[in-house]
Amino acid sequence: MKVLLALALTVFVAQDSPTVYKPGDGVSLPQVTKQVQPQYTPEAMANRIEGKVGLETVVLADGTVGDVKVTESLDSIYGLDTNAVKAMKQWEFKPGLKDGKAVAVRVNVTMAFMLK
Repeated sequence: MKVLLALALTVFVAQDSPTVYKPGDGVSLPQVTKQVQPQYTPEAMANRIEGKVGLETVVLADGTVGDVKVTESLDSIYGLDTNAVKAMKQWEFKPGLKDGKAVAVRVNVTMAFMLK
């Protein structure tokens, strides 16, 4: 019996990706211009799940949202973490600045899920 393994390599070239800054040291925070609230899933509502999802987000130099990563999970089973990421990707910002130029800035955002 022969076993064939295939290995795929992806190489990322650092020069192609823009520098992502942290706020401070001359880098201003991006300002929210459009905020989208996350939606509850019926399953999460039925299970009465409430709380917060922590997100680490890169706001790009054009004010759109780039990478979004869940840093504090609330619910990976019924879709609340996923819906928080979906909502975050729809936000828009006045971009952060460094030396008067718009730059990509990494920020943390918390989204709350509360039942009324």
